[in-house]
This record gives sequence, structure tokens and C-alpha cells, in this order.
Amino acid sequence: MARAGFRTDRGRFRGNNEDALLVLPKFQIYVVADGVGGRNSGEIASRKAVNGIEKYVRSHPVDAVHDSGQADAGLMEYFLRCLREINAEILAVSAAEPSNAGMATTAVLAHVFENRLYVVNVGDSRAYMVRNGGISQITVDHTTVNRLVYTGELTEEEARVHPRKNEITRALGAESEILPDFFVTEIRQGDRILLCTDGLHGELGDDEICGIVAGNPDLNEACKNLVDRANAKGGKDNITVICLEV
Repeated sequence: MARAGFRTDRGRFRGNNEDALLVLPKFQIYVVADGVGGRNSGEIASRKAVNGIEKYVRSHPVDAVHDSGQADAGLMEYFLRCLREINAEILAVSAAEPSNAGMATTAVLAHVFENRLYVVNVGDSRAYMVRNGGISQITVDHTTVNRLVYTGELTEEEARVHPRKNEITRALGAESEILPDFFVTEIRQGDRILLCTDGLHGELGDDEICGIVAGNPDLNEACKNLVDRANAKGGKDNITVICLEV
């Protein structure tokens, strides 16, 4: 069973925190979401995402999927149904209230079961693996600049300072149909998994993130140090992190 530490902060310049997180140790499910939209709409969207995931998981126990003997395919369908319900709910709230029009949220979800890690994501909130002093990004950012990097039109260095670097191409509540990515990774004892919003990875490079995550025995202290460092580097956005150790 994974242990978890977590922290969220509004950063140095934002008036409110539009990030949200969910920690469900009983089900080994962990979520980070980053809302977008005018006024407080982003905050509404991200909280609807994490609250909706919690409600779905509690009313549809994930253990039933594992007991079916088809965990990988079954979990993909399980989380897709969950996110479809949340997507529809966010769209409905957005349509019902003009001040919420256009609200949406990213989401990255991790589920640990035995020696496997399942990750689902929509948007640019990330999941990382930290192992043996090295770091690798599990998720792929759904952003305009990442697509340009993939096609060779931008380098990774150019993407980090591009004026459209925060422009996401997928989000819950953005369109009637959603297309999340689904990853399955083998995990080993001592691995650490980091979930974070772009308020962290927009300020800190992967090597700096790795050093803090790998260098702190206490998970909550690691999360605090990540947030403090992101604020020290600028803190231009809300910052949310969950750190797991298996």
C-alpha cells in the first residue's frame, strides 16, 4: 500500500486557489486537478472533478474491477465512465450559469494496486516516477506547445518560455466528448510517484523536482519543499502536489 503526502497553495499572485486534490488511501486513488475559467469558475470545475471522482469511487468500488481478473482493460473503462459523468456535470453547470460559461479543469489520477500503477490524465497536470535518483514523466501534456514539440516545430527549451505554453487542448468540461490518456506502469518498493499541477512544473525543472522528492524521507516535507521552491522561483500560479511512496 502506498503512503502519501500532499500540499496545495494559491501561489504568490493568484487571489484564490483553483486547484483541488483528492487522497483516498482506502481505495489507493489520488487526484490532482487544475481549474480554468473566469471569476471563481475554475475553482468550481476542479472541485466538481475531485468530488465527482470520490463519489463515483465510493459508490462503484474499484475492488470489483480487480476481482474480475481483467484489471487493465476493466480499469480503463471504469475511469472513462467516471470522467464522462464528471465531464457531463461540468458542462451542465457551465451551461446553466452564464458566469460559469467556459469553465473546465485538468485532472491527473493515480491508482496503485499491488505492483502496478494506473494513471489517467486530461490536460497538463502531470504524473512523474522518481526511482533510484532519476525522474521520468509518465503523462503527456495535452497542450498546444507540446503538440508543436512533438511535430518538431518547437524545441523543449522554446516550449518552456512560449507565450502559449499554458494553452491546454483537452480538459474536463471543455467538450462534450473527452479523450483521457491511460498508462499502466510496473512499480517497485521505494518508488515515488508525484502528481502535480503546472504551478509546480512551470516553475521547476525535472531535475530540481527529482532532487526534492528523492532527497526528503518525509513525504509531507517533500511536498512542502516543492511548494516553497516553486513560490521562491516565482509562484505565478496555484501549486498542488501529491507525493506517493510504494
